[in-house]
Amino acid sequence: MRTYELMYILNPTIGEEKIELEMQRIQNIVETQGKIIDVDVWGRRKLAYEIQDEQEGYYVLVHFESEPNFPKEVERLLKISDNVMRYLIVLCEEK
Repeated sequence: MRTYELMYILNPTIGEEKIELEMQRIQNIVETQGKIIDVDVWGRRKLAYEIQDEQEGYYVLVHFESEPNFPKEVERLLKISDNVMRYLIVLCEEK
């Protein structure tokens, strides 16, 4: 098992209720083959540049453990989601 950090930005125009549902859906995806360590909701923030004609995004940071091949599957599922504007998964360094 390795530790990963997932940062994703949701489109804030979908509304608070759908944001909560999307966050839960993504957490469920991660929990299928991984273990969530921590979820840090940063909330609505101004973007450095416009994405899909939006100037703000809803930021969420998730730390999780999984096997090395699982983050590719998470990326594939995030890529096809209409509500996810951007995402990034990185491997956390061992201490």
